[in-house]
Amino acid sequence: MKIACIGGGPAGLYFAISMKLRDPSCTVDVFERNAPDDTFGWGVVFSDQTMDNLRANDPESAAVIADSLAHWDDIAVYFRGTVERSRGHGFSGIGRMRLLNLLQDRARKLGVGLKFEAEIDPSLESLSGYDMIVASDGINSRIREAHREVFKPDIDLRANKFVWLGTRKVFEAFTFAFVETPHGWVWAHAYRFDDDLSTFIVECSEDTWHGLGFDTMDQDTTCRACEALFAEWLDGHALMSNAKHLRGSAWLNFRRVLCETWIKDNIVLLGDAAHTAHFSIGSGTKLAFEDAIMLADALTQSERPLDEALHDYQETRKVEVLKLQSAARNSTEWFENLPRYTHFEPIQFAYALLTRSQRVSHENLRLRDPEWLGKVENWFAGKHGADQRPPMFTPFRIRNMELMNRVVVSPMCMYSAENGVPNDFHLVHLGARALGGAGLVYTEMTDVSPEGRISPGCTGLWNDEQAKAWTRIVDFVHTRSGAKMAIQLAHAGRKGSTRVPWEGDNQPLPEGGWQTIAPSPVPWDSSHPLPREMTRTDMDQVREDFVAATRRALDCGFDMVELHAAHGYLLSSFITPVSNKRTDEYGGSLENRLRFPLEVFRAMRAVWPADKPVAVRLSATDWIGDDGITPDETVKIAHAFIEAGADLIDVSAGQTTPLAKPVYGRMFQTPFSDQVRNTLHCATMAVGNIYEPDHVNSILAAGRADLVALARPHLADPNWTLRAAAELQYRGANVPKQYRAGISQLARNLERAAEMGELKV
Repeated sequence: MKIACIGGGPAGLYFAISMKLRDPSCTVDVFERNAPDDTFGWGVVFSDQTMDNLRANDPESAAVIADSLAHWDDIAVYFRGTVERSRGHGFSGIGRMRLLNLLQDRARKLGVGLKFEAEIDPSLESLSGYDMIVASDGINSRIREAHREVFKPDIDLRANKFVWLGTRKVFEAFTFAFVETPHGWVWAHAYRFDDDLSTFIVECSEDTWHGLGFDTMDQDTTCRACEALFAEWLDGHALMSNAKHLRGSAWLNFRRVLCETWIKDNIVLLGDAAHTAHFSIGSGTKLAFEDAIMLADALTQSERPLDEALHDYQETRKVEVLKLQSAARNSTEWFENLPRYTHFEPIQFAYALLTRSQRVSHENLRLRDPEWLGKVENWFAGKHGADQRPPMFTPFRIRNMELMNRVVVSPMCMYSAENGVPNDFHLVHLGARALGGAGLVYTEMTDVSPEGRISPGCTGLWNDEQAKAWTRIVDFVHTRSGAKMAIQLAHAGRKGSTRVPWEGDNQPLPEGGWQTIAPSPVPWDSSHPLPREMTRTDMDQVREDFVAATRRALDCGFDMVELHAAHGYLLSSFITPVSNKRTDEYGGSLENRLRFPLEVFRAMRAVWPADKPVAVRLSATDWIGDDGITPDETVKIAHAFIEAGADLIDVSAGQTTPLAKPVYGRMFQTPFSDQVRNTLHCATMAVGNIYEPDHVNSILAAGRADLVALARPHLADPNWTLRAAAELQYRGANVPKQYRAGISQLARNLERAAEMGELKV
């Protein structure tokens, strides 16, 4: 096989090396537009894991690279006159030019043809004699752009400005330095990559960039201005730019690249040409190396036709790239929204920074630096009047309701009631989860009228029989556990009159259904009947139904009531424009669409005691872009409910339209809670694919939510919270005396297993 690589960066060179190692008989030529000693940028970062991958692929080049690495374990965060230092992170830096020269030498030794100052026209006519063309020509790939109609690149120009500088000040730790100016915050990412050189990336918002005058500076003036801003950390050393190839000041906006496909005929995109990951997680070179290794494997280790092997390579790599790009997006957005976190105390600010991408978690930090994490846990617990413990086991108070911990059993519809009356199933279901150690247990979505149900199996609170049954459950929970009880009140609206899920999920009742109502006559989908557009009389009735249910909830002894204004049910249908098409005062603008939900909420708050909290569940996004509710609008919605007396915003997302295109992943809805909490400085609850104690502790310690709700994990294990306490060796959990022997044994067994290396906790 004869292969041409366009671009002599790390991706192209390492692919050429990997290919020749696997098939010495193949011809691989690398065409690079620059000279062999030209480079732009300063140092690149490798994790210890990346180096392990290189050693497994090519021990010889890995050994040479390792000899040139500057290694560090510490991360230092300078913020508001303090420094927080965390150890054990295991990263290395190397000069980009040094890395390229080492890879060039290894490639030559293996017989790779290196052709420098060779400009390849995107038509690729000059490469017609090659069997395959690997386009490794970087983030601004000319090959990708010449075939946009096939590769379909999605390029997202990120908000912040950054400039890549160097200095002879040697930073022994990976250093983040934050400086507040009259025009906003500006910060540096600095790390050593040689005996006497460090990378020094300066970043800020575009408004700050303009305010500080960087938009009018050339590269030299930019360096002098940044020296003044970061003099405290530079110790008199100068800052330098080697971006003479760029006009002006060399400030950039990061371009996130993601291509729909990486393959066209015999052309394959590699590295930054196919995908990019933000510099703040230092994984661009890692992705390039991993691409190179797997592409070489695909070309040499498969007996299938080449097109099938390439397709499998692309699909396998896409999964890994998307994971890393998700982490990079989290990291990027943290820096882009820095003002949300600058009110944090320095230790929490540092913790939030370290865990921003979700790749580093609470227990991961415990493995890296148990002493510093203990300091974080001690600070977090002390802030809430407790001794040191995992954050999930710290108490939390809302008005006069004090929770023993921050684990919440999320509302989960069981579809097992008769005529809206909860029965023995509900007693056992909710009682077991209260005994299982959660601080707050929610009922399922409980409807305020027969017509407000999703299905005939839904619970309700519109009559005394239902209230009596709920009282029995609440009394059991209060008597037998330390948990508090919350009831979620709702009206299903246009999503009502459906079968129970195991008889046809979200399918209308074949018979015995009821007329549904909605803000507008817009059915859920083509299979659902047309809802009736609500009149003012209907609104009055619905409001009074919520008020009556709230009064009954008080009589039942519930500690908190939540208004369900999410997931496309009635009140959510008013809020989102996907279902509210009204032209009166209840439709149109966001203010108008909020009018009726706020009216209902205020009426509920008026009959609920002042010492008891009220929550509101919101869908933070419709997952349909700007045509629906966006996270920024949700901040405004949450603010309106807080102004009306809400104590807690339960931040969910989606389920408002079948046209939604959610982006799933671990803790995928937590960023919405983060935005609401740290923009409005209010209490929030995070939900959505949270399933490990590690997730819960990371969310809480980073200030992304105050409570964490888990649904499916509690379906699988009613004792989820007690098991978490045993895993974390926390002895202060509220264990029912009848179960103490079992939980103690579980804790001992888990501790022994961890000591023997059988289980990582």
